[in-house]
Amino acid sequence: MENTFFRVLILTLTFGWVHGRVVKVPEGPLIRVEGQAVSVRCDVSDYEGPREQDFEWKVARGGQFLQLVSTFDPSYSDPSMQDRVDSGDIAVARLADDTVELRIRSVQAADGGVYSCSTISTDSVISGNYEADVELKVIKDSVKVSPSTPPAVVPEGGSLELRCSVSRDITQHTYLSVIWSVRKGATSEDILTFDPERGVTTGSSFRQRYADGCLRLDLQGGGAYGLIMTEALPGDQGVYVCTAREWALEKGGTWQKILERSADIGEVQVTPTAQSLKVTLEKNSTLSVDDTLNLTCSVAADGLAALSLEVEWSVSPVSGGGAAGPRVLVRVGQDGVVMNTSPLVGVSHLGVGVFGLVLHGVDQSASGLHFCRVWAWVRQSSRDWHQVAEKTSNPVQVQVTLIEPEFKVALHDISNPQFSGDLAELECQVTDVSRLQGGQLGVSWHYTEITLADLPTSMHNIAALDKEGNLKAEDRYHERVEKGLLILSRVEPNTFKLKLLQARDSDMGTYFCTVSAWTHTRRGGWAKAKEVVSNPLTIHWAPKEPKLSVTAESPKLASSAGSTFEMRCQVTGENLQNPGYSVLIQVEETGGKTRKILSLSPDSVLQLEEWNEPGREDSVVLEKIGPVQFRFRLYGVQVSDRGSYSCSVTAHTRVPGNAWTPAISTESNKVLISFTDTGPAFNVSIHSEKSNIIPGETAKIECSMTVQGASLDTADMSYEVRWYKSNVPSTGGAALLGSMDRWGVVRKSLGNGSSDYSLERMDVWHFSLSIHSAQDIDGGEYHCSGTPWIRSPAGIWTRGQDLTSSSVFLSVNLALWDSLKLPLLYGVAASLGAGLLSLLLGWVCASCCCQNATHSPRSHNGLMDLEMD
Repeated sequence: MENTFFRVLILTLTFGWVHGRVVKVPEGPLIRVEGQAVSVRCDVSDYEGPREQDFEWKVARGGQFLQLVSTFDPSYSDPSMQDRVDSGDIAVARLADDTVELRIRSVQAADGGVYSCSTISTDSVISGNYEADVELKVIKDSVKVSPSTPPAVVPEGGSLELRCSVSRDITQHTYLSVIWSVRKGATSEDILTFDPERGVTTGSSFRQRYADGCLRLDLQGGGAYGLIMTEALPGDQGVYVCTAREWALEKGGTWQKILERSADIGEVQVTPTAQSLKVTLEKNSTLSVDDTLNLTCSVAADGLAALSLEVEWSVSPVSGGGAAGPRVLVRVGQDGVVMNTSPLVGVSHLGVGVFGLVLHGVDQSASGLHFCRVWAWVRQSSRDWHQVAEKTSNPVQVQVTLIEPEFKVALHDISNPQFSGDLAELECQVTDVSRLQGGQLGVSWHYTEITLADLPTSMHNIAALDKEGNLKAEDRYHERVEKGLLILSRVEPNTFKLKLLQARDSDMGTYFCTVSAWTHTRRGGWAKAKEVVSNPLTIHWAPKEPKLSVTAESPKLASSAGSTFEMRCQVTGENLQNPGYSVLIQVEETGGKTRKILSLSPDSVLQLEEWNEPGREDSVVLEKIGPVQFRFRLYGVQVSDRGSYSCSVTAHTRVPGNAWTPAISTESNKVLISFTDTGPAFNVSIHSEKSNIIPGETAKIECSMTVQGASLDTADMSYEVRWYKSNVPSTGGAALLGSMDRWGVVRKSLGNGSSDYSLERMDVWHFSLSIHSAQDIDGGEYHCSGTPWIRSPAGIWTRGQDLTSSSVFLSVNLALWDSLKLPLLYGVAASLGAGLLSLLLGWVCASCCCQNATHSPRSHNGLMDLEMD
């Protein structure tokens, strides 16, 4: 009993805890179809020795095994199998160091049997299994795919049926799945797969359409499978394929595909609706007013029944310049709702794709090109309607005739200009009016310019007065109409006038008017019934250049200061219509400078120009003393008024109610004011008390006036004095500091950069400039300018010539000793005070704090004192 126990223990310790080699193949039986490729996998694990293992395959036939193929022995194959091995029909492929696969390229029915995979031992101890078997069953290839040819062309929005029959012989437990796919070029996409085990699956591009019901599986039984695709799209065209797959159930509950067979169902093209849609309209029609117009619009397209149509009728009236913009008559929506209708318009649906339009009691507004416009809609996978096409029919000419009004038009000239600026007036007369029937007349004016004989002429529209009296001017005449230079009027119901109030040379040409008759329509509007063009009328004159001349003379010359100067200007004009004259009096002074004095406008408005003499504003007068004669007077002539005087005259023309327009200008001869000044002679001089000052001082500069010759009373003399400083950085020259006029009024100049200063009249002859608290910027050259005024015995003040003094130089310098003496004195005084204070403090400290109150006499016992110390 004990021996048995120990034997079991030894076997358990030896073999129970050792992992042996394991060779595995798929669990059988494996069912495969004759003629298909077969692969059987074999792998080994838990082995010792080299990583790469060798394998051998053999098959059981007639109670014995036939060697098939080996990974290490090329001569391993049985002679009966050698040819298939050499041809590659039977082969072994290594998938990894421990895995191989037996491959049969085209399995035969005789290849069925038990296949054994074995490995060569490389283990130190024999353990585990070294071979594994699997059964292979080969069944007959009995699957047949028979597609039904679909229509080659399908209209957009139509239906497409794909039919395919799949049959087989059932010998083993296998089942079939059917796949529909479409091939577009080199790519293929699955549409729908029917699998008895997994149900129906769809491709990503068709998933929504299947959910919306646009893809439907039709199982008729007996192996007949159908796929119905509704609402086809242009992107659905391609080659459709039917594929059958056979599956076998293997151990573990997995299905293995053992056969796949495909067949092309056929190529299908989807015709876009825009390509097949056709819209036609009936032929041209001619009617009379109040007749009924019937038009039929026919729509044709592939798959018309699947389309929803929207129809619109429109008309483009035809005028003289071509077709105008279309006008919508009526519109029928895809839901059949009629829009934009009226009691005179009717629409009917006569059949599939046939629509009728009825216009009752037509008038001239129905004349023109009629169109039928169609929009096609299809329902797509989202169940919404989408517009896929739009097309307009051929135009149909409809002419509505009526009894035209009768009238005649004649053009007459009321006023023909003789030269530029005259009035041009034309009258357009309408006579023999009949059959107008409550209508109205409108007129438009036209003009053809005059050109050389070899140059083409061009017609221009001037303006138009419509039936309701509204004026519309063309761009080139718009400004003249706004200014009132061009007037259109209707003086009587049948009489129109055109006025050019100020004719120009460019207005010469041939004129004519066009009268249009307008009648009422049934819709309350207006329709043009007839147009009549008048006879042409030419307006022409010989252009004449305007001429202008002016003569100036002086019946009263100024012989001395204080006298009156008078100048008269006589104007002569030619080829000017109702001119007005503006006069400008100007003087050329001694230095050649021309100064404007005053002017008189054509409306006799007087204006001072550059006459800015203080107190002498009323000394100049300009007046019109005749239609073409003007008089200028200068009272109290002074020496400064000497020069050459002239009249500058400009002739103006205008139309009543408008502004003056300059036509031509000219200048008269010159009249000289020149007399000898016999009065006293004046001089001016300047001097300064100091030429050098220090900052902070006040500088005083005097300007003195002297007179030579005849002695005058000081009450009859007065001076204007002006002070200047030269070399000013801001101006680069002399700057005016201030002035004192002859009445003693002081005016200071702003921004001169100087310190504070004052002006003073010391007496009649002497004037001073004081610069207070002078600074460095006040240094420079100074001079004064004086103007004497003399009163004549008659009490008239006369201004003399301006006098300018020489210059004085003022220097503002900082003196070294003057700037240092005070700081030095203050420093010495401060040093002496500090020294005396230090001595006094030292003496007080020595006297009060360092004195010994008790005196101890020195001991005679030197040794004891030393020790104590």
